[in-house]
Amino acid sequence: MGTFRHPIRVGRLDGTTFETLEALVDTGATWSWIPRPILDRLGIHATDRRRLQMANGQIVERDSGWALITAAGVTVPTICIFGDPESIPLLGAVTLEECSLAPDPVRQRLVPVVGLALSGARL
Repeated sequence: MGTFRHPIRVGRLDGTTFETLEALVDTGATWSWIPRPILDRLGIHATDRRRLQMANGQIVERDSGWALITAAGVTVPTICIFGDPESIPLLGAVTLEECSLAPDPVRQRLVPVVGLALSGARL
């Protein structure tokens, strides 16, 4: 699947401070990845550490914290990885699913999707 960039807004959970970024839509990344200086500037603090496997197979541990992310007009609280200062912001699979969005790589846009329910759920 092709990749593309999409504008997102990243902000504090209290909604007081946001910054607009161009993020690479990356369904191969579990969580969204935002360079640490941006999260620091917004006043977003690390609350946990997470292990991640990089594209080269290396396992790394990075700080993570909660932020608001807006993509295609949908805003959700989501976990963000504190990325290296010079790294590219990534919009990861968890955030996309939380927003009920999927990538359309041909048209290079995000499209709304319908969520799935348990097959045994009673209506």
